[in-house]
Amino acid sequence: MALDSRPPITGKDGVVFFERREIDQLLRLYGRMVAAGEWRDYGMAGQSDHAVFSVFRHAAEAPLYRIEKRPALARKQGEWAVIGQGGLTLKRGHDLAQVLRMFDKGRFKVVD
Repeated sequence: MALDSRPPITGKDGVVFFERREIDQLLRLYGRMVAAGEWRDYGMAGQSDHAVFSVFRHAAEAPLYRIEKRPALARKQGEWAVIGQGGLTLKRGHDLAQVLRMFDKGRFKVVD
């Protein structure tokens, strides 16, 4: 597993954000989950130290999951993390595709 030595994508104000290929992976997952009836809305935000892709069951609720990119952790525990509704880190890793595979297993299902 090779770590990416490129600097993180930042805007003119020093905000971390997603690269185009990362957004593509995130939106493909989002599309599959919407088609399955699990997710209804999403939001993206860039901060000075991380970027976050949040998914919602209903637009007016707290996010079900947050997929975070934290470049400062790239050499340690991995820059990607999936964080659940209660703030618990469910999956962490160096590769976005590997982290997103947690949603493919069908282990998690929203219960009303």
